[in-house]
Amino acid sequence: MKEISLVDLKKEYNFLKHEMQPAVLNVIKAGRFILDKELDEFEKKFADYCGSCRCVGVASGTAALHLALLAAGIKDGDEVITTAMSFNATPEAIVMAGATPVFVDVLPSNLSIDPIEIEKAITKKTKAVLPVHLYGIPADMDKIVRICKKYKLKLIEDCAQSHGAIYKDKQVGTFGDIGCFSFMPSKNIGCYGDAGCIITNNYEYADKVIKLRNHGRASKYIHDEMGYGERMDNLQAAVLLVKLKHLDQWNKKRNAIAKLYDNGLDGSKARFLKISPGSYSSYYVYTVLVENRDKLAGLLKDKGISTGVYYPVPLHLQPVFKKLGYKKGDLPIVEKLANQILSLPMNPFLTVSEIKYIINEFNKCA
Repeated sequence: MKEISLVDLKKEYNFLKHEMQPAVLNVIKAGRFILDKELDEFEKKFADYCGSCRCVGVASGTAALHLALLAAGIKDGDEVITTAMSFNATPEAIVMAGATPVFVDVLPSNLSIDPIEIEKAITKKTKAVLPVHLYGIPADMDKIVRICKKYKLKLIEDCAQSHGAIYKDKQVGTFGDIGCFSFMPSKNIGCYGDAGCIITNNYEYADKVIKLRNHGRASKYIHDEMGYGERMDNLQAAVLLVKLKHLDQWNKKRNAIAKLYDNGLDGSKARFLKISPGSYSSYYVYTVLVENRDKLAGLLKDKGISTGVYYPVPLHLQPVFKKLGYKKGDLPIVEKLANQILSLPMNPFLTVSEIKYIINEFNKCA
């Protein structure tokens, strides 16, 4: 059997090309590439999709986090509590805003940020909490919202892996002050390059991000504050408009594939991540916990099955954050589970035969 990829963008393009080609060519023919109607349309439709008042497109998911923190008033000397299990962009944006990331441990059930550990980490310098909806699994937003209200903290949601995920009848990204999304190509809806956005019900925050993304402009040639070149271009917006129409159906397929994995994989050889009652995962990746992870990944590779590890080194142990003073043993749950996580192929274009093959080979190799 040919190699089964984690993500299959070629199959996705072949599925979409009759919609995608005219959408992209319309932008090119019109010669409108920056801050034009495709972006306006995408911002409106994605805000409506999420159930949010405003959406502002930016150049990447990292830019979304960075500008969101600045819009919420995070500055030098502040502390922002976040999870130790995420991509480096999450704490990177905190540092870019001038603040200090404070890492806390995760829940052993699904590697989401532990609300109890959030409350323990709060100090006089804490100004915000930045949870991540990891792997598309919604974090425990009821508890996190209560903590933020109790201590009057800003709540910025990292939704880079959770397009369309739902927590108790609401889309993730709508519980806090601002929700931040990435649209890099591998995401549930990804562009053909890089892009991101923020969503919010706070018009002041949205307007602030609009100004910051465009060099701090008050008007075309007047700049009344320092800003950044962090605009989403119209080509990416055109691509995302096409894909947004398919997101719900693709997420349904991801959930159906996850159910096949749940029912087929040998539970004595793998521990499954739990999704809380009332939540709906977008299954950006399908991750299990296994012993001898690296050996198993090698065996599956030999069988033509791609796997991934998101993420093998917890953030508090990354060399770039050495100066913060964390050491091995500080966050024991995430340190243990980071050695066990393994992601299997997950995309809406997997065939039933491919899924059965993955399950059979996993059960034999694990």
